[in-house]
Amino acid sequence: MSFPRLVVLVLALLMLAGCPAGTRAPNADSQFSDYAVAVRWNEFDKAIAFVDPQLRQAQALTDLERERYKLFQVTGYEVKDRQVQANGDILQVVEIRVVNRDTQIERVVTDRQAWRLDAAAKRYWLVSGLPDFSAR
Repeated sequence: MSFPRLVVLVLALLMLAGCPAGTRAPNADSQFSDYAVAVRWNEFDKAIAFVDPQLRQAQALTDLERERYKLFQVTGYEVKDRQVQANGDILQVVEIRVVNRDTQIERVVTDRQAWRLDAAAKRYWLVSGLPDFSAR
C-alpha cells in the first residue's frame, strides 16, 4: 500500500473512531460536504433540500427570503466544532463569511447547526434551518 493511501486510511479510521458504533449514516461526510458546497456557492435552493422535510414544509422559503439570500455572497465556510451525540445526532458550529453585496462589507456569521440522524433513510436532516445572514 502506498504511503498516501495509508495516510488516507488512517485518517478515515481516526474520524470513525470518534463516532459511536452504528450511529452515523454511511454517507454522512458526503452529506455535510454537499451542504457546505451548496451554501458556499450561494445555492440555497439546493441547500434547502438538506433541511428536515417537516421543517421545510412548515417553514418553506418565501420569494422574499430567496431574494434576501441574493443580497449576500458567501466567501467562506469553515466547520469549527462537531459533536456527535449519543443518539447519533450531530451538533456543528460553522463560521460562515459573507459579504453584503450592497455595502461590500464582509462579516462572520456563526451558524449553530443541529443535524438529526434518520436511521431508516440512512442520512442526516438539518433541523436548525438555513443560516440567517440578516441577523446581527
